[in-house]
Amino acid sequence: MVKKLILIVEDNERNRRLIRDVLRFKGYETMESETAEAGLQLAREFRPALILMDIELPGMSGIEALGDLRANHETQSIPVIAVTASSATHNRQQILAAGFDGFQPKPIELRRFLEAIRQMLDRPPERDAS
Repeated sequence: MVKKLILIVEDNERNRRLIRDVLRFKGYETMESETAEAGLQLAREFRPALILMDIELPGMSGIEALGDLRANHETQSIPVIAVTASSATHNRQQILAAGFDGFQPKPIELRRFLEAIRQMLDRPPERDAS
């Protein structure tokens, strides 16, 4: 398996560590950020294969960060999965309507979480409309 880089943007250390450890155990490379602002910088610099983004972050929210990712030609095609404790149906619909490529509720259910990541990384890249 080719190691794919996944950026984890999560302010809670325990959640970040759990996600990192699970992904590394499965052979993925990871990098981490506690804030959306730092995550945006890492995304522009390293262009990960996937971003896992918490919604409620200090400072800029995950939804605002997604808007910045989509507005930047260097990062607009990186798939982003929301990983959040906001699992109410209306919140899930709002999150997906904001443009996230997927949604995973916290606490994460490992099998479903890993399957969502695998499916996202196995998708063919989208072509630019330009």
